[in-house]
This record gives sequence, C-alpha cells and structure tokens, in this order.
Amino acid sequence: MSRLILAGALLALSLPALAGSFAGTSAGASSAGSSASSGSTSGDDKVVLQAREDAASFVASNGRIRGAQLEAALRHLREHDPQAREASDMQLAQAILAR
Repeated sequence: MSRLILAGALLALSLPALAGSFAGTSAGASSAGSSASSGSTSGDDKVVLQAREDAASFVASNGRIRGAQLEAALRHLREHDPQAREASDMQLAQAILAR
C-alpha cells in the first residue's frame, strides 16, 4: 500500500515537468522560463483551478466527459497563451491536473 502511495506521489511530482509551460500560470509563460504576462491575475488562476475536477473527469474518460468549467479553462488558456492554442484538449487537461 505504501509503495502505491509513493508511486502516486512520484508521478504527481513528475507531471508538471511533462505538462509544458502553457499551464505554468493561467496567462502562460515562455519555455525559457520568463514570468507570466501582466494579464495574469488571481481571477485567471481561479478559472483554471476550478476546472480541476472537470479536467480529471475528462482525462479519466479519455475525453468523453467535458464539463463547463473545463471548457471555460481551455478557452481561457488559449486566449492568453499562444502555446496553449497549439495543445490538444487532453494535453491542457493534463496540465491543469499537474498544477
């Protein structure tokens, strides 16, 4: 049981590196590691953070379950980050979960 928990914790720690920079902040950051754009606010982060449950359902259902909060977060990410515009819905949902 403890090995399963340890494996889950290690996976959770490695996902942010795999998720890409487009979900590093809700307004995005460049892959060079620059800070978020001036358009980032706590309200922006809230939109993305509120979509975590929907993102989990989306990933678990292999894209068949699409909640309203996930749709809002996907739209928000794509409006504020050029890298997110090129990412698939699944990649963005996984990145939301890795936050």
